[in-house]
Amino acid sequence: MVEINRSKYYSFHQATADRAFHIDFGHKTIRLPLCQLLSLRHKLKTIAIEDHFDGDLNKHGFEILLLCNKEHLFILNTLEILDLTELVESSLVKLGLAQPAQVALV
Repeated sequence: MVEINRSKYYSFHQATADRAFHIDFGHKTIRLPLCQLLSLRHKLKTIAIEDHFDGDLNKHGFEILLLCNKEHLFILNTLEILDLTELVESSLVKLGLAQPAQVALV
């Protein structure tokens, strides 16, 4: 496996033998084919991170994330969600599968 990207909490690898990607969560490594990786990206984009800063909307600051057809369950805090989102996005950009995010200057 070739390491593509590393963040504070996670690392992202590409395996050429089985044509899949692997995310190492520290205590567990999960295998993701491209379609499941794109599904993870979509799930991360739909998380309303601003709710984590409002005590009425998200009292505990945790998010439950189900991956790979409910094979994997992760309970992530706000910092871990932000870190995983950045890891997935930057890894897809490095692989040429996504465009870098454009920042609008006002």
